[in-house]
Amino acid sequence: MISKKFILRKIQQLLLHSIFWVGVLVFYIVFFGHQSTNFQYVFSFSAFLMPVTIATTYTFNYYIIPTYLLPKRYGLLILYSIYTLVLSTYFIIISIFYGLIFLSELKTAGMAPMSKSILFVMVAVYLIVILFSAFSLIKHNYTATATNQNLQNKILETQLQFKKQELQYLKMQIHPHFLFNTLNTLYGFALKKSEDTPDMILKLANLLDYLLYQSNKPMVTLEEEIDHMQDYIALEKMRFRDTLDISLKLPQGKNTLKIPPMLFIPFVENSFKHGHISDGKLSIHISLQYINKEVCFRVKNSVKSSPVNTKEGIGLQNLKKRLSLLYKDKHQLTISQTNQWYHTELRFTP
Repeated sequence: MISKKFILRKIQQLLLHSIFWVGVLVFYIVFFGHQSTNFQYVFSFSAFLMPVTIATTYTFNYYIIPTYLLPKRYGLLILYSIYTLVLSTYFIIISIFYGLIFLSELKTAGMAPMSKSILFVMVAVYLIVILFSAFSLIKHNYTATATNQNLQNKILETQLQFKKQELQYLKMQIHPHFLFNTLNTLYGFALKKSEDTPDMILKLANLLDYLLYQSNKPMVTLEEEIDHMQDYIALEKMRFRDTLDISLKLPQGKNTLKIPPMLFIPFVENSFKHGHISDGKLSIHISLQYINKEVCFRVKNSVKSSPVNTKEGIGLQNLKKRLSLLYKDKHQLTISQTNQWYHTELRFTP
């Protein structure tokens, strides 16, 4: 069923074309009426020339241009343009003879001066063809540009949605991994019936609150992320007790810098999980700086004097994916290991 919108659009096009061709007829009357007082002759000649002009114009704009010019089939474009020019010239000559034979009764003196010359008649006809074609090409270019822009916007929106979903998926992988390690620690305390168990449960509750509510946000303040990291470190201090030697250099006071949630904790968690107690101590050094619009986060932990372990855990793998999605060319992650220390450094520009 033909929609009302379609019908209205066609009526609008028909009306615009009608107005245009009425304007062309007026132009012909003025053009061929130059130095002539015979209005009847000028009007009849102009009206006879109109079908030739309309046919030539529509042939170029609705057949030759879309079929050969736009697809860049230049050989056929030239060929069919020549065919059209020859055929239209033939009908233009017929129009001149029509004016001579039927309108002026074979008397050239009775013809309008501008209608006697095939050159002037061709200029008038092809001027309309060129103007109509130019307008048509401009409209086509505008429509194509708008269509391409809409398509690019849709592609960008799709890519953005995909990245958001991928980021959410990666965060959901990090949460269970983080919770698994923390619950294991709490389970050990419960078995020992430690007096620190209630305090540990409270700190775990704070961490869960952060995980459930804050980490769903695209961005959190640096202060919130630091508080979350300190809660995690406090839990680990309870677990390691006197065997933990940890130093923290973190910004003090309020910091409203926005960063993605759960960005630092995988590094901290990794230092506790894979760190090694050497000489009765697990040594961990953590520092965080924000200088010249760049965040620099460093973690160093003691390890066994053994060959480098190149296998990465799921937390570190997911963190690298998150960083590539969030900061692509604006971050640098450096990981190295010596006989005694495992170094991690993350630099990025928020």
